[in-house]
Amino acid sequence: MARVIIALGSNLGDRRSHLSQARQYLESLSTTPLTLSSVYETEPVGEVSTHMFYNAVCMFETDLEAMTLLEKIKTYEQEYGRDPSAPRWANRTIDLDIIDYDRQNIARQRLVVPHPEYEKRLFVLYPLQEVYPDWVDVRSGRHISALIEQAPKIGVFKTRVNW
Repeated sequence: MARVIIALGSNLGDRRSHLSQARQYLESLSTTPLTLSSVYETEPVGEVSTHMFYNAVCMFETDLEAMTLLEKIKTYEQEYGRDPSAPRWANRTIDLDIIDYDRQNIARQRLVVPHPEYEKRLFVLYPLQEVYPDWVDVRSGRHISALIEQAPKIGVFKTRVNW
């Protein structure tokens, strides 16, 4: 079994419903109940996105290999309406990123874990700290609280949205 942390985001349509549907899909890949963060509303990053995001993190165990998990979540994103040819930072119904896969440092052509930019994203770090307060980056050895301190500041607001 591998413990996995997935970051979720949505900024098109019914954002709460998109997160909820993705949560249900991830439950089908899990061998344990999901640990869920709160939902955070976040300012868009980059020049292409125009709508506020809902972001969250979940943690679970799976018997899937890392590449198989990546393929499954990317297929789900496309089936759920995400255009893989859209520009980086474009608006999206759902975005699923593998933040951690069983505390491994993975560097492959299609998969880098921990996610290569997560440490710059408070919209990942805050919910990650919520589900795993003692998390330490496997690459740098930095604790989640230090990563939050050093991340670029953007508007990230904890909501009361249930997903």
